[in-house]
Amino acid sequence: MTMVLHGPEIFDSGKASWLAEILSPARILVAGVMARTAAEESDLSCEFPGVPPSVVMLTLDEPCFLANEGKIPESGRIFGEIVASRLGELGLIHIECASNEIICWNRKAGAIAREISRKTGFLIAERSVDPQHFREGFRTIRGCIPGEPVFVNGTIIGRATATEVCLRTEGERLIPVSGLDVKAHGLEKLQRARHLNISRAWCKSGTIRSKCPSHSAPHRDSGRILFVDHCGHELFRMIRTNDICGIVSVGDDTTSVCGHIGAQRGIPVFGIVDGDCDGIVPPRYAPGSVIAVARGISDDELGSQISSIIPDGIVSWDECVRCILGFIGNRATFSTPE
Repeated sequence: MTMVLHGPEIFDSGKASWLAEILSPARILVAGVMARTAAEESDLSCEFPGVPPSVVMLTLDEPCFLANEGKIPESGRIFGEIVASRLGELGLIHIECASNEIICWNRKAGAIAREISRKTGFLIAERSVDPQHFREGFRTIRGCIPGEPVFVNGTIIGRATATEVCLRTEGERLIPVSGLDVKAHGLEKLQRARHLNISRAWCKSGTIRSKCPSHSAPHRDSGRILFVDHCGHELFRMIRTNDICGIVSVGDDTTSVCGHIGAQRGIPVFGIVDGDCDGIVPPRYAPGSVIAVARGISDDELGSQISSIIPDGIVSWDECVRCILGFIGNRATFSTPE
């Protein structure tokens, strides 16, 4: 039996380790952007396929179940329904640790669900996916807390003003319908990403992770430099080798995510920002990091210029930082975060 874990909360709370101990799954697969950092800190033996839970589960030949811990019980159930909607007739066994439930989506509770219930003490519920929640060209992000940031494919497009944020597409345009205080700059960035399928996009509200990385690996003095422009959620896909010595990132929230992931690996960040961070992860950076707040120029424009001077191949991080500092000059103010 395979356990598919989603999100950092289930690791940070200790529930992932608890489930692994009492259920003894043959394999543990991890899905989610920040879940990998939390998983690596947990010391569980996990696999990281780097794709959403539904994609993972559709490729498995063996019995499997999803384990998640939502920020509140309702958001956990909503997430399970989204995954189940993409699994179709397969149905889904969903352990929701925020509500201590085993939810059988689009299926009857069978032997696996009953065994998990016996070992965990969680109650079994049978639910069906509501097709009204999944209309083509529309998306309702449910379980929001007013005031928290709203993401579409890793880009923050505003803050929730209600418990539901409704979006639709018209041609190539994404149109906020209700429940959103729009962040125009974020919406513009998303509009540039053509062929957006809002019905299947990665959407969420709230923080990405509430806990700081618990430890940091030693820093490499030299190696390759990654350039990450407003796509921090794709960083794990970009870090496929162990020869990364630093990250140059563009955007406040992208820099926060890169700093969080980099801190756990001992990888410093040179962040080009404009000071409108949404606080989606706790601030944490590896030693050697620098934050440059753009002055008289947008972080987008400054980042675009800097991208042309990032060296290829193996370089010294300290030399790269000195080069970037000299290139920026008085167009930014600098700080060295702890």
